[in-house]
Formats: sequence, structure tokens, C-alpha cells
Amino acid sequence: MVLALLLVALPLAFAFAALAVPSERTRPLLLPVGGAAHFALAVAALLSLRHGGVSAFGGWIELDPVSAIVLGLTSLLFFVSALYAPGYLCLRTERKNRVFCAALFGFLAMMSLVAESHQLGLMWVAMEATTLASAPLLYFNKSARSLEATWKYLLVGSVGIALALLGTLFLAYSALQTGQHSSLLFTDLVAVAPHLSRPWLHAAFVLLFVGYGTKMGLAPMHTWKPDAYGEAPGIVGTLLAGGLTSCAFLAVLRFFHICAAAGDAAFARRLLVALGLLSMAVAGVFMARQRDYKRLLAYSSVEHMGILVLGIGIGGEAVFGSLLHLINNGLTKGVLFLAAGNIHRAYGSKRTDEVSGALKKTPASAALLLAGFFAITGTPPFGPFLSEFTIVRAAFVEGRFVVGAAILGLLFVVFVGMGAAVLSVVQGKPREPQKETGFRDSLLTVGPPCVLLALVLCLGIYIPRPLDGMLHSAAAFIEARP
Repeated sequence: MVLALLLVALPLAFAFAALAVPSERTRPLLLPVGGAAHFALAVAALLSLRHGGVSAFGGWIELDPVSAIVLGLTSLLFFVSALYAPGYLCLRTERKNRVFCAALFGFLAMMSLVAESHQLGLMWVAMEATTLASAPLLYFNKSARSLEATWKYLLVGSVGIALALLGTLFLAYSALQTGQHSSLLFTDLVAVAPHLSRPWLHAAFVLLFVGYGTKMGLAPMHTWKPDAYGEAPGIVGTLLAGGLTSCAFLAVLRFFHICAAAGDAAFARRLLVALGLLSMAVAGVFMARQRDYKRLLAYSSVEHMGILVLGIGIGGEAVFGSLLHLINNGLTKGVLFLAAGNIHRAYGSKRTDEVSGALKKTPASAALLLAGFFAITGTPPFGPFLSEFTIVRAAFVEGRFVVGAAILGLLFVVFVGMGAAVLSVVQGKPREPQKETGFRDSLLTVGPPCVLLALVLCLGIYIPRPLDGMLHSAAAFIEARP
């Protein structure tokens, strides 16, 4: 119980400490300290899960094989981003960082609560709290465009979370309709799933999928992503693309699990496949001739959210591939956002027509961006290749030949569209910025993304046995019936 509570309480304590520390130079150092402490707690929780369980408040807070993966990923991403933060904030002395540091810890606390929540109402509250905690992070640059991006993020996210609340109520009512005890505890709903009212269950899943799909950034509910990711600092982009979206995906998995337990997985899978393919297609269209390389990463995120739900929709071995891709995507997005942030600092621009020759001006960051591009587009030997190959192979094994062929075709479109923008940034002759920024690659700014890239490469070559076992357990847990 204590461990489960500490995973939320510790980052909240560091958030209050960040508000209390008066020094702008000392405050950022709390981030790596707090990130390391939380990551240690997350590792302890994962080990405890293998030898028992982590729960509190009568099952309202509990770790299971699926949520353990999300918790471990978000904690790792925060820790690596926190190592990057002091070097980044040292370059941004024109901006006060009190609210920024506190909001980062608050964001981590709420993502941890989402991962641990087994009461669906509590999960909804925690998901809404992640939006509120991350909004100040988007406004860090305090420009007109960052203000617009923040408001769009809040408004679109609020519509999505409202639909998710309505879907949660429909789910509870589906139990009442058949005379079952009404409960929002996940384990209770799975137990009574075969007896839920099918019309109300279907309506609930549609609303919940659209609501939490908005938080994931699935098309056509993705409209907040290009602005938010385009204006967010690299640290924030990493946590949004690898952390927040993973938490929203966990919420979708919760409700798919209930549908599967009710014997109605086929209905849910049709929706997952349809929106998955739509997301990949929309991303491919908007990547073509994209001139803002940070917005490009937003559309890449839309694509990979589509791949995640496609894996669940296909079923079989693709569920394992989807969970593995959740990790690969999160780690690779960290490489891309941190490297893109470095290049942005060096050139003072996000436009590909104003940025070129990055391999000569910021060689380490440009090499990371290029390697991240090959990784995220499924090029071997990086991790995303293995997870995407697993999903595509499962599509053909399950007899979904049209779906498998569509995935391959859309992956090719994305590779061409994204490659054109990335290559124009890293190649050619460096263009001098209108105002000298003074940014140069350093260990503080390129070390953390190098760590993430090394992990992505390792996962493409070898999946450690404990992680492999956890992924298979999570895949079996998702489709388990009572």
C-alpha cells in the first residue's frame, strides 16, 4: 500500500518543493533528483508485482501487468527528460522556471495515478488532472502561438474527457439495466461483463473510445496535437508523446478488456481497426510537404497511435506487438523531441526552409534526429521495426490481408513524407539564424537522447526476458475472460 501511494505522493512533494525553492538556478536540479527517486519506486513496484501485488484503498489503486508497463515507461521517460532539463533551463534564463518545474512533477504524479487507478471514475479524474497539470508546460514560451496551442489543447481535451465521462456513466448503467450491482471498479466490471446490457455496453465503448482517443490524438480527434507539440519544449513533447498518450491508451485498453470479457471483442475490434487505419492515413497526408519539423513529429504521433490501436484490433500476436510498440514509440519519441528541441535552439526556427545543414552546425543532435527518424519509421535494427513487423505479421496470420497490405502501404507513405523533411534539415549547407543563439551540443543536451536511442536499438536486437514475460502477461491479461 505504501509503495502505491508513494508513486503519487513523492512527485507531489517535489512539486511543492519546486514552488518553495527561491533560486532559479537551483530549482531545476530537483527534477533529476525527483525523477531518479520516482524511477526507483517504479522499479520496486514492478519487482513487487512479480512477487505479489501493489494495491491500496480496497482495490481502487492497483498495478496489473498492463498498467505496470505504462508506469515503467512514463517513469523512465520522465527520469531521462529530467536529466536533460537542467541543461535546457540553463539556456532559457529569460523564462522563470518555478511553475514549469512544479507542473512537471504534478504531471508525473497524475500520470502515475492514471496507471495505478483500478476505479474508472478515479482514472477519469486523474486523466483530466494530467491535462490541467500539463497546460502550463505548453505555455512556457509565453508567445501568442503557445497561448493558442494551450487553449486548443484544453478545449479539445475537455470535449474528449466529457465524452469519456458520459461513456463511463453508460458503462455503469449497462450493469444496472440487467440487475447487476453498479460498480466502477475494473475487476468488478470484468467479473459481471457477460451480464452487461449489450446496447449500453456498445454505446459506452464508442463514447469512451472517442473520448480517450481524443487524449491519445487519434484521427479525426487529433486537432490539438500539431499546435501543442509544435509549441511545446522538447521535454514536454517527450512526456506528451510518450507519457500522456500511453496513459490514454491504457484507458482504452481497460474498456476493450471489459468488452472482451463480455464476449463482444469483435465489435470493439472493428472500431479499433477503422480508426487505426484512418489515423495512419491522415498522418501520411499531412506529413507530405510538411514545413515545420516539430509539427511533423505531432503527425508521427498520430500515426503511431493508429498503429497501437490497430494491434489491439487485429488481435492474436498483434496485441503483444502493440504493447511492445507502446514502449518503442515512447522511447523513440523522446529521442526525436529532444534532438528537435536542440536544433530549434541552435537555429531559432522550426521551419525546414530556414533550417538546413544541421549535421555541420549541431552534429550530435542532427545525428540523433536522423537516427530517430529511421527508428520511428520502422527501419531495422531499431525496436519499432520489430514491433511493427509483429503487428503486420499477425495481420496476415489472422487472415486480415487487406489490413496488413494497407499498413505496409501507409508505412511507406509516412517514410517518404517524413524523410523529405528530416533530410532537408540535417543535410546541405548550414543557414545562419537571423540572431545568433549561441547554442552548441553538450553532454547535458545530447546525453539523455543518446540513452533513449541506445534503449531503442537494444529492443530491436534483443528483448530482455523479464520484459518479454511482462509483455506476454499483459497481452494475455487484456484478452482474458472471467
